[in-house]
Amino acid sequence: MSIYIMPIQTAFLIFILLLFLLTIPWLIYVYRKYGYLSIWASIIAFSFIFYMLSALFLVLLPLPETRNTCALQPADSVHYSLTPFAFVTDTMRGSHIIWSQPSTYIQIFNQSAFWQAAFNIFLLLPFGVYLRYFFQKKSYWKRTFVLGFGLSLFFEITQLTGIYGIYNCPYRLFDVDDLLLNTTGALLGFFSAPLILALFPSRQSLLAKKERLEKSQLVRPLAQLLAILIDYMIIHISWNLTIGLFTSNGLTEFIYKTIGFIILYFVVPLLLEGKTAGSNILRFKLTNINGDVPKWQSLLRRFLALYLPWVLSAFLNILTGIELDMDSSLYAYHALITTGVFALLVIIWIVLFIHAIFVIAKKGNRTFYFDYAARIIPRKE
Repeated sequence: MSIYIMPIQTAFLIFILLLFLLTIPWLIYVYRKYGYLSIWASIIAFSFIFYMLSALFLVLLPLPETRNTCALQPADSVHYSLTPFAFVTDTMRGSHIIWSQPSTYIQIFNQSAFWQAAFNIFLLLPFGVYLRYFFQKKSYWKRTFVLGFGLSLFFEITQLTGIYGIYNCPYRLFDVDDLLLNTTGALLGFFSAPLILALFPSRQSLLAKKERLEKSQLVRPLAQLLAILIDYMIIHISWNLTIGLFTSNGLTEFIYKTIGFIILYFVVPLLLEGKTAGSNILRFKLTNINGDVPKWQSLLRRFLALYLPWVLSAFLNILTGIELDMDSSLYAYHALITTGVFALLVIIWIVLFIHAIFVIAKKGNRTFYFDYAARIIPRKE
């Protein structure tokens, strides 16, 4: 069983890394495509990525400990099997089935050849389900056949070439039965998919919801938060790619990011008539109650409301970075201030979290505190 668990664990670790790298770009793509952040579309997409990683690693792992795999094999090793349906012969040979005695049929389940064949069917069965979701139409089964066969062939060639030359000999067998069984699994998944996909929203429902939302100027709360996150990521990444490469000084980082906050959350929307970098990517802008460009006073209040939680967090990081000897006369004051700032910060972030959940649950019928304080309403362009 461990030969299956280890590849899936490896796929999961790589998937977590990809999740970290791709989440924000994916959310931007989904919002621009559908006009809202579809949870189901995200689940389908990321589960597909995880499935493909798992399928690949189930085929390739575990890897040999040496690149010289030829030294581990007899000189007359055959690295391919071109006899179709050999798995049937192998299963029957070891099962000792007596066709006139049905009670002997159960011996099939004791044969490794049978379970290997079953594994190859189930390996690409989810692939067929995903393709049915993407293609929708039953008439596209031919595309599924071609794609399923192509994916299986890719797996087999990858094995036959020793992962394209990384290993000097193949360490797994190229088997024509694998092509047949994998492709069969993809087709079975495609035709049985409606039983599974009935539990999930269809692509048509996502597009129908898009059409409904396009008639409204309402900007969903998750999109607003994503826009704010994009602006902050610009500040954070720019620090890491510039001054942050040469220093880790907390005060310098604080000053740099403070300037970044002023530029991204106040100066940019002031110059771009209510658009920030994030809101421009997500195709909405900040307006006053009348739908006009907000005045600088409103943008300043919004900036301060966003800046306060961050500045307290940054101030706490600076305080915790200061090392004082316990005998110092300032140690007690430092500990007291640090504890007070930490407690205040915990309370603020708990309140903000509850506030965000409440606004998200209201689906845009309530505004976030920073927009409420500034009398600003986000509107689609």
